[in-house]
Amino acid sequence: MEKIYLTGDRPTGKLHLGHYVGSLKNRVAIQELENTQQFIMIADQQALTDNADNPLKIQKSVREVILDYLAIGLDPAKSTIFIQSKIPQLSELMMYYLNLVTVSRLYRNPTVKSEMKEKNFETSLPAGFLTYPVSQAADITAFKATHVPVGGDQLPMIEQTKEIVRSFNRIYNTDCLIEPEIVLPKKNQERLKGIDGQGKMSKSLNNGIYLSDDEATIKKKIMSMYTDPNHIHVSDPGQVEGNMVFEYLDIFATDKNEVEQLKQHYREGGLGDVKIKNYLNEILQETLLSIRLKRNEFEKDDAYLMEILKAGSLKAEERATETLDEVKRAMGINYF
Repeated sequence: MEKIYLTGDRPTGKLHLGHYVGSLKNRVAIQELENTQQFIMIADQQALTDNADNPLKIQKSVREVILDYLAIGLDPAKSTIFIQSKIPQLSELMMYYLNLVTVSRLYRNPTVKSEMKEKNFETSLPAGFLTYPVSQAADITAFKATHVPVGGDQLPMIEQTKEIVRSFNRIYNTDCLIEPEIVLPKKNQERLKGIDGQGKMSKSLNNGIYLSDDEATIKKKIMSMYTDPNHIHVSDPGQVEGNMVFEYLDIFATDKNEVEQLKQHYREGGLGDVKIKNYLNEILQETLLSIRLKRNEFEKDDAYLMEILKAGSLKAEERATETLDEVKRAMGINYF
């Protein structure tokens, strides 16, 4: 059986190292697998659920996201890259699925509850934001996705998709919707913490290193990274756990033995923060240089970017149309 992967990003700004570690590198690997299709969605409609008053931000970010995709190696000939709002079938599917979900169930979704609190939506909640899990179910089922890579915090969203699939197939006595398999990140591919050590790398928290950052910006951010606040003097013993420099070295350094030696030296004392930050800087500069150079080249041709998005959206719409037709036949509303 052919595997079909669906992944995507909300276009609310440029993509950062957290996206690269958590999903982008994996997508490049997926597109090389045999007997596998990959749909990658730029989820502009979902981004508007909490940015409705700033559509220009979303519009500009679509361009930034496709640039980052191409720069890290996603190939439009191997992966179908599309814009969510250009696929009207997704909204129609969502309309039918909404009838299978109660408002109380949406409120109980742990991911929705957490993000409501984070965005201070407890007293003024946009309806579109509350129904986000149903929109996601429409996205996943429209392309008959068999595999959905997500972070652990998104598990409740995919579980709700599974519930909707089971309810639809049971009520309408069909098997036209596929229950997706959840693909969790491998070790060291979980969400990358921000340079401040306060939580995940996030555009809203301004604690990220972006794929498009120039050399000077990368170095400046690394030099400001959270380490061990009690490691005041070079001679002081330092703590490795919770030290962002070492967390990043664990992920990006290829010489793991050297990293372990640095950790031991740091714990014993005699190793300064500047030295380990310089080491990390060398590694990240090398990692991001080719990405930045490719991005700069793609940035020169906006017509090509739009051509990719248009072609991908047309292909995605064709697939979504097939699913929608099946859904309407199962429901008995394919009148003519």
